[in-house]
Amino acid sequence: MSTTERPRILVVGGGYVGLYAARRILKKMRYGEATVTVVDPRSYMTYQPFLPEAAAGSISPRHVVVPLRRVLPKAEVLTGRVSSIDQDRKVATVTPLVGEAYELPFDYLVVALGAVSRTFPIPGLAEQGIGMKGVEEAIGLRNHVLEQLDKADSTTDEDVRRKALTFVFVGGGFAGAETVGEVEDLARDAARYYPSIRREDMRFVLVDVADKILPEVGPELGKWGQEHLQKRGVEVYLKTSMESCVDGLVKLSNGLEAESNTIVWTAGVKPNPVLSRYGLPLGPRGHVDTRPTLQVAGSDYIWAAGDNAQIPDLAAREAGNENAWCPPNAQHALRQAKVLGDNVISGMRGFPQSDYKHANKGAVAGLGLHKGVAMIVMGKAKIKLRGRLAWYMHRTYHGLAVPTWNRKIRVFADWTLGMFLKREVVSLGAMENPREEFYEAARPVPTGTSAEKRSKAGAK
Repeated sequence: MSTTERPRILVVGGGYVGLYAARRILKKMRYGEATVTVVDPRSYMTYQPFLPEAAAGSISPRHVVVPLRRVLPKAEVLTGRVSSIDQDRKVATVTPLVGEAYELPFDYLVVALGAVSRTFPIPGLAEQGIGMKGVEEAIGLRNHVLEQLDKADSTTDEDVRRKALTFVFVGGGFAGAETVGEVEDLARDAARYYPSIRREDMRFVLVDVADKILPEVGPELGKWGQEHLQKRGVEVYLKTSMESCVDGLVKLSNGLEAESNTIVWTAGVKPNPVLSRYGLPLGPRGHVDTRPTLQVAGSDYIWAAGDNAQIPDLAAREAGNENAWCPPNAQHALRQAKVLGDNVISGMRGFPQSDYKHANKGAVAGLGLHKGVAMIVMGKAKIKLRGRLAWYMHRTYHGLAVPTWNRKIRVFADWTLGMFLKREVVSLGAMENPREEFYEAARPVPTGTSAEKRSKAGAK
């Protein structure tokens, strides 16, 4: 930690907003003007729109994350959590990964904690569910799906086989629709290498409580996306919720029951619950109440943006939607981070703050290799694309949006190689417990066992 007497700008969270805001502040700041400190429990930022492709093996998981210390060499990067904030004393309590918690004084505060998975008290969900908020979960899902194919191919028990080949996805937004599309592609490709498994043996189920999927791209493209998935054999159940999944027995509100080893939960997000311990004004759904300048309501030294903030959408309000708020997507997060960084510098120097205003430019979604939907907004016109062209738009937009040229080049290299080389379908499930095999080999053998006797006989 720094011992300098310079003012400290504390950035809580190293995600999309935290990373870009810190970069902007460091770029605009004069030498020695302040110390920028970024605190996050992970030492890297995850580009979440690429998680479905990482789960499918189209992108290397290492290229989906951006190391904070490498991208922010002039900032302090602390690996830990800000567990509480004392606004009167301007002190944050930091809980590191190991060791005792300590206090960290600050002069300016940026709250960029992002969001966590929104879950419900569904029996069995905590034990059986797989999330899609981090690269670890994407890697785990890929390994898990391929392991299910291994199980199904190696057993003669029809019940075990059926359960292994049933995949349930809860949530029909971007994350759910893109993940089921990518994983279905992965499983279809992998089945070619299993003599006893065909695509017809697998069952993919997509469940959502809403009356449509992909609401972000509009009803017309959302309907096309639903029909496209159904043509690929994905069962889509709308206006339906999951009531239970104890021991993998999935029970839906429409009466359907199915046994599955794979239950992927992508049913929305909610602001990080730790915000309730910061003493900040919160909106009805737990977001930080933020003014158009991205300053927290009632404060002139705290800013917030991204998924953990409710920010007035000035462009939409001028168009007639008086209660519009900025949606939680990468498009807004990137632009909010830049305005936030500029406003922090302005606030530190005593200059006026600028309002955040950005008109929606559309949305893109990939539904597997060469398949996608895109809605591009150009003025008052909306261009709707679907199929291969929309998929190219999806990859181009996110390929250019991922932070740093290092990661852009690596991602485009992965995609280019994928045009000429077949998809890797190897499961590395042992990565989740890498010491298990060594432990079995090294653990002491109880005295008097047959194994010990054999060992002594071999020694003689």
